[in-house]
Amino acid sequence: MLTKAGMTQSMSRVAKCIDNGPMEGFWGILKRERYYGIHFTDRASLVSMLDDFIQYYNTERLQWNLGVLTPMEKHEKYFAA
Repeated sequence: MLTKAGMTQSMSRVAKCIDNGPMEGFWGILKRERYYGIHFTDRASLVSMLDDFIQYYNTERLQWNLGVLTPMEKHEKYFAA
C-alpha cells in the first residue's frame, strides 16, 4: 500500500525510541482534545474529525515549543530564512 501511494516506510532505529516521540505526542494531544468522551457512530465522522484536527493543528494551534507559532508558521519562517 505504501509503494502504491508513493510513500517510503520509516522505522525507528533499534533502541532509539526517541525517534517516535513527536508522533506519540501528537496522538496524545489529538486524543485529549478531540477523541476522549466522543462517540463516533460511523467511520466517516471519525475520518472527518481527524482531517479537521490535522488542519487545525498545523494552521491554528499555537505551540509554545515553536515560539508560540503554529507548525505551518514555523515551517514558513524556516524556509524563508
